[in-house]
Amino acid sequence: MSSLWLDTSPAIPADPFEPDGEYDVAVVGAGLTGLTTALLLARAGMRVCVLEARSVGAVTTGNTTGKVSLLQGTVLSEVRRYSSDRVLSAYVDANAAGRGWLLDFLDTTGVPYDVRGAVTYATTEDGARRLDAEEDAARSAGLPVHRGGRSELPFPVADVLSLPGQAQVHPMLVLAALATELRSHGGRIVEGERVTGVSAAHPAVLTSISGRTRADAVILASGTPILDRGLYFAKLEPERSYIAAFRVPGPIPRDMHLSADTPTRSLRTASDAEGELLLVGGNGHPAGRAPSPAECVADLTTWTEEWFPGAERVGWWAAQDYRSVNRVPFVGWLPRGRGRVYLATGYGKWGMTNAVAAALSLAADLTGGEPEWARVLHHRVTKPIDLADGVRANAAVGAAAVREWAAAETGPELGADAPGEGDGVVGRRGRAPVAVSTVDGTTCALSAVCTHLGGVVRWNDAELSWDCPLHGSRFAPDGSVLEGPATEPLGHAPDA
Repeated sequence: MSSLWLDTSPAIPADPFEPDGEYDVAVVGAGLTGLTTALLLARAGMRVCVLEARSVGAVTTGNTTGKVSLLQGTVLSEVRRYSSDRVLSAYVDANAAGRGWLLDFLDTTGVPYDVRGAVTYATTEDGARRLDAEEDAARSAGLPVHRGGRSELPFPVADVLSLPGQAQVHPMLVLAALATELRSHGGRIVEGERVTGVSAAHPAVLTSISGRTRADAVILASGTPILDRGLYFAKLEPERSYIAAFRVPGPIPRDMHLSADTPTRSLRTASDAEGELLLVGGNGHPAGRAPSPAECVADLTTWTEEWFPGAERVGWWAAQDYRSVNRVPFVGWLPRGRGRVYLATGYGKWGMTNAVAAALSLAADLTGGEPEWARVLHHRVTKPIDLADGVRANAAVGAAAVREWAAAETGPELGADAPGEGDGVVGRRGRAPVAVSTVDGTTCALSAVCTHLGGVVRWNDAELSWDCPLHGSRFAPDGSVLEGPATEPLGHAPDA
């Protein structure tokens, strides 16, 4: 199971790790945020190294829908509800700057993209009311949205809100172009180098699996910060969602669509060697808390087959995104980082614009010339609704922690029988929670306790991984870290 983008990615060379290397800036994470920030700083004459735990684009960027849009479902009305019109305008200006920079870069480097309209649609009266709020928010921020008109979707639609002139991209082509230019400016990209700690000394010291790296500044562009300073894991909600690619015999909607109703349905076109595809996304849920991710994928497939007769699924994948509790990304200095450690996170599924905006903001922090929109977003005021939503999110985390620990401690003692192929179970040996799975004929028994903050992991029956329901850390069947705030693998299970 791999995304269309990763399957069709050009080769992106990696550089060897340089033990005790010294740089002006070290960037943790080789997704869109990390590579764009690294390029901007390398263009400014800085010595830059990017350390990536897996491979370029392996996590969110390589699994995104690849929509580059200022109309983002119902996000604008959410931002307005949690903040103010001033913050909303700054958010839109930031995304406009990100979109503009990205498309200019693609034009300059010859990377193809499709210009498409963005459409938020409603199928119910409640969805139409959400469109009312979204239209009002968009217009207050200066976006020339259009309400109403005929829908090209094959099912009944109550109303639509649209914005022309947006874009859809192949995200791995974007990363390949960024990597190429970064190297032309002397930047380095090291893969398979998981950073496990950062000291904010002068210079800062990054500890990773192969040694140490020193840098005057460190940028955490790892989806969610790998450091717990600032407690950003408690200010973010990790959500896992699904995308499936279909070969459709009939007409495919040309514009990019996203539902205002739930469950979410996202549609866009793409292509592979055999022709055009329809990509359908949705069924998002808090990471690690779905009873069966496989059923989420199956439901997405059934829905598509119902409304696009003859649709044949040719692939599917999943992505993990982090939404800030106040709906605006966190970008800037990391608390207790002594002004040398920076972060960017909380894009809420709109990373193709927010990631580039974050890169522009971070580069300005280090080189000067902070945009007005960045200054506003850096100094936004916390409202009571932010605090209430943070309490709600963390109460859900607490409930998940109690529930999973109780289930593990009171569950059955694990016997000698291995789970069936593709299955994973959590039980106990004595009072210790143990996670056992069988994948590709190999059975692994691990501690079921997440190495981040001690949540009990759950088996993901779609992606065959162990997912933590607290803050979204994910682990392979052998216990190695896939993503999230965790930096250490799951431990070995106690002896039977």
